[in-house]
Order: sequence, then structure tokens, then C-alpha cells
Amino acid sequence: MGSAQEATTLRIAAAQFEPEWLDLQASVKKTCSIIDEAGQKGVKVLGFSEAFIPGYPAWIWHRPVDPVLATKYIQNSLAVDSEEMRTIQACAKKNGVVVALGFSENDHNSVYIAQAIIDSDGKLLMKRRKLKPTHMERTIFGDASGDSLMNVVPTKTGKRVGSLACWEHCQPLLKYHTATQREDIHCAGWPPLSPHAGPELWSMSKEGCLSLSHTYAIETQTFVLHATTVIGQKGIDAMGTGQSMLMNTPGGGYSAVIGPDGRILSEPLEPTDEGLVVVDVDPTMSIMARSFLDICGHYSRPDLLWLGCDTREKKHKVAAPGPMSEEKVGE
Repeated sequence: MGSAQEATTLRIAAAQFEPEWLDLQASVKKTCSIIDEAGQKGVKVLGFSEAFIPGYPAWIWHRPVDPVLATKYIQNSLAVDSEEMRTIQACAKKNGVVVALGFSENDHNSVYIAQAIIDSDGKLLMKRRKLKPTHMERTIFGDASGDSLMNVVPTKTGKRVGSLACWEHCQPLLKYHTATQREDIHCAGWPPLSPHAGPELWSMSKEGCLSLSHTYAIETQTFVLHATTVIGQKGIDAMGTGQSMLMNTPGGGYSAVIGPDGRILSEPLEPTDEGLVVVDVDPTMSIMARSFLDICGHYSRPDLLWLGCDTREKKHKVAAPGPMSEEKVGE
């Protein structure tokens, strides 16, 4: 006979909201209001969209060179060691919510697509950067280093939470490395998406990107918070994308919660609507799915195929080998 144990549910949510475009202080205030709402609704794990602070830089797909907007974007990106980040951490603690935050990281005025996981006690458990910005994103964002491969952390929910950004869900080796960290809940952060309508790549459409999140859930047997950004007329005007092929009309919100067998568990919001996509999930669904498929366990052949990785952070300046380092010269 099967187990008669009663399942314990966990309330998780994907945040579908419009950012406070290019405004760091307003972005932090809105982020905290969303966390407050999640706490009031009993959410225990909350996932945000890609670069929610200070909003995804949509103009890059229309005008790859825009020094004025690029400067404003850098000035309003979030530094990890900052009062703004500590405000968000305090809000997570106040509400008892694990927060997977998507943001543009400002590191001495270089910017990176970043994600942080904050535990329900407010502790910053992990900060990572998108390993390789996608296509036109490279006009403003830098690459990550090896430490960003470590993207899954244990949380006070008892579940291991991890994250990847956007088309990182196309990277087989990166996905496999994430799977080896034995993730339970995954935040897939995405920018504003739109239905496929013509000459653009289907893989960049809301259908294509949702397929990538479906596939990730199936491959890893995780619950996936597929969090997408809403863009309204305010954002279109702020970034001048009205004539762009992408992010040119209000919408973009196609958030969902996906189960570990790939099924959608949530009810959708309208593409222009802001809100939390909330689901009470049964964690034993992952065990059931993994009993059929475990790519880092029984359904694998590490004697034949294995993954090598280098998780060290590469520094811009290192001491040269030998008896005298640069710091000692002239002493």
C-alpha cells in the first residue's frame, strides 16, 4: 500500500508587476510593497522577474546606443552592499518571505543582470550574475564569473531555492550544473514577453520562453516560478520603444507557476495586469516526478558523461607568482 501521510502544502508565488522604470528609490519602495502583499497572503517563496529593479532596459532592442538612457540606467541600478538592498532584506524578514529578486547590479558603475535570494530572516543567501547577457544585452551588461554558478541555496522553508535569468534556460550545461545542486523551487526571471506575431524568433516569444520554463521543470523536477514583467505605456514612453519590434505595446505579463512534471498549476493574469500568481503546492509532487526521472541520480550515467566546472570568482588583479608581489614593490 502507498503512504497515507498527509501532504503539507507550501504557498509560492511569481510576481507579475510593472517596474518603476529607471528610478531606484521608487523601485525599492514598490518591491517592498509587493513583498508586503505576499506576506499578507501567506506566501513563503516569492520570485521576481528579470531586472525588476530598475526595469529591463527595453531600448537596447531598438537603439543599441543611447548614452543618456544608459547613464540613467547605471545610476538607478542596485548595489548589493547598499541601504536599498538592506531595506529589501528587512522587508523580507518582516514578512517571513523568501525572496528571489531580479535586478540590475551596479558594481562601481559597471552593471550586470543579477539575482539575489534573501531568506525569510532577511539574510542575503546568494547573489549571482547572468553568465552571459543575451545578444543586445551585451551593449550595457557585463559577464559573470565562476561564483555565479553556485545559484541554489537552502532556506528556512526547508526547501532549496535557486534561480536563472531568461535565456540561461537555453544553456544545457548551466541547467545541469544547477540541477546537481538539488533545487526544489526555481525562479525563472524573464523580461516583458509578447505573443509570436511574425518575423521575430518564436524562441523569444511568450510561447517560446514558457516552453523553456516547462522544459526546465520537467528536466529538474522543480516547481518553477515563471516570473515575467509587465510593461505599460509609462515604460514604453520612458524608453522610447513605441516603434521597436519588441516591448512596443502594453502587456508582457505571462507569469505562471509550473509543477515538477511540467504542468501549469496557476491561473493566469491578463498580460497588462499586475499581481501575484499564487499557488499552494504539494512538495511530494517533486518526489513523484523524480521517481520517474532524476538526471543527477538514477536516470544518469556519470561513468560515461559528466560535467566539469570552475566555480572560482576571477579577480581583475592577482599577485604574480614569486617572492615579490606588486604591493611589496618599493617598500
